[in-house]
Amino acid sequence: MRCPFCGHEDTQVKDSRPTDDNAAIRRRRFCPNCGSRFTTFERVQLRELTVVKKTGRRVPFDRDKLARSIQIACRKRPIEIERIERIVNGIVRRLESMGEAEVSTDQIGAQVMDALHSLDPIAYVRFASVYRNFREVKDFEDFVGKLAHDRDDD
Repeated sequence: MRCPFCGHEDTQVKDSRPTDDNAAIRRRRFCPNCGSRFTTFERVQLRELTVVKKTGRRVPFDRDKLARSIQIACRKRPIEIERIERIVNGIVRRLESMGEAEVSTDQIGAQVMDALHSLDPIAYVRFASVYRNFREVKDFEDFVGKLAHDRDDD
C-alpha cells in the first residue's frame, strides 16, 4: 500500500481488526519512510456497479459519495457515525445482490429514503429535498404534511 503522505510504496500493517459490523477489515498502517500512520479499510465487493444517471450517463458506483450524502442529511442530528456506516453497508450489499451490474439513481435514492425514513425524520426530509428536487417552500410543506399524516396513521 502506497503512503498517502510521501508516496513510499512499502508501508507496514501494525494492526488489523474487523469493523463493528464485521463488514470490513480495518488496518492501521505505518510508513517507515516518513513515519506517518494511516488507516485503510478492506471490504468485500461482489460486483462492479455502474450507476445510470437520469441523463443516461453511466458512472462507476462510488460508495464514499453515498456515505457523504447520508452524512450530510444527518449532519447535526444525534446519529452515530457507526449507524450511518451500517446503513451504507446495507445499501451497498442490497445493490450488489440485486444481480444487476447497472443500478439507477432512482434505485439508490429509494434505498436511502427507506433507510432514513426509519432512522430520523429530519434527515429524511433533508435528503428528500435534494433527491426529489424541491424548488419551493410548498414542496416542503406538502412533503412534511404527508409525512405527518403517515405518522398519525401508525
